[in-house]
Amino acid sequence: MTDARTNSAEYLRMYRQMVRIRTFEDNANQLYLSAKMPGLTHMYSGEEAVAVGLCEALTDDDRITSTHRGHGHCVAKGAEFREMFCELLGKAEGYCRGKGGSMHIADQSHGNLGANAIVGGSMGIATGSALRAKLMGSDDVTVCFFGDGATAQGLWYEVMNMAALWRLPVIYACENNGYSEYTKTEEIAAGSITARAEAFGIEAHRVDGQDVLAVNALARDLVARARRGEGPFFVELETYRYHGHHVGDINREYYRSKEEERDWKENRDPILRFRGWLVSEGIATEDEIEAMGAEIAEDAAAAVAYAEAAAYPPAHEVDMHVFAD
Repeated sequence: MTDARTNSAEYLRMYRQMVRIRTFEDNANQLYLSAKMPGLTHMYSGEEAVAVGLCEALTDDDRITSTHRGHGHCVAKGAEFREMFCELLGKAEGYCRGKGGSMHIADQSHGNLGANAIVGGSMGIATGSALRAKLMGSDDVTVCFFGDGATAQGLWYEVMNMAALWRLPVIYACENNGYSEYTKTEEIAAGSITARAEAFGIEAHRVDGQDVLAVNALARDLVARARRGEGPFFVELETYRYHGHHVGDINREYYRSKEEERDWKENRDPILRFRGWLVSEGIATEDEIEAMGAEIAEDAAAAVAYAEAAAYPPAHEVDMHVFAD
C-alpha cells in the first residue's frame, strides 16, 4: 500500500493513457462506420496495457517503431488527439500532413519513428535506430513493436542476429494477441516464440499483457539494462484485440467465438482490472475515475470535430516529401 501511494501520480497517468487509447479507438471506429474516414484501420482496443506499460518506461529521447495496429503506440508515446484524428481524415494538420493515414503515423517529437503497414516492416528500422545510438554513444533505447504473425518474417531473424552480436539497445516487443489476422497463433507459429529469440542468445521474457503494472515493471528493468549496454531483449506480451483484424472484419465467428471475446472483455480487460486496483488501493475513487473518463471523452469529441472541419493539404503538396532535395 505504501508503494502504491508513493507512485499514485504515475499510476493515474498510466490509467489515463490507457483510457485515452480506448477512447481514441472508439472514435476512430465511429468515423469509419459513418464513412467519414477513408480506407481501413486496425483497432488496438484490448491491448492498451502493452503500449502504456512499455512506453511509460521510456523518455522522449527513446524511440519506438509501430505497426499497422499502431494507434495505441502513438498515443502512449505522447501523440495528441487533434493531430491524430487529422491524420486519419487526411487533413493537412495531421502528423504526416494527412498523407500517412492510420497505418503510417510518425511523431518524431516524441521518438515515434512511425507505424508500418508491412508486417514486420519496422524491425530493420528499430535495429538500425539502436545501432545509431551505439555508434553515436547515445543512451537512448529503441522498442520495436510487432505482432505474433510477424515472427514468421525472415527479417526478424537477421536483425536479432546483428543485435545480439553487437549488443544493441533494442527491445523486441511481440504483441501476441492470439491471432495472425484470421488464423490462431498456434497454427502459424511452431514451437515457442520466446525460444526463437533465445536461439540467438537474447534474453527473453513472457508477461501478461493485460496487466499494465507487470508490463511496466519488466519494461523499466529491461530499459535500464539496455541503457547500460546489456541488450538486446525480447518480450512476448500475451494480449487480445477486441475488434476484428480491421474495422471491416465484423463477422468473426468463423475463426473465433463470441464467448471467447466476451471472456476477455469481462474477465481480462486491462482497463477494468487496473481501475479496480486503483480503487482498492485508495489511489482514486470511482467518482474521480468517472470524471477522468468524461474529460477524455470530451477532449476526443472536440478533436474529432476539429479534424472534420480542418483543411485538406493543397494540391501542390502531392509530390512533397517524395524525394529529398
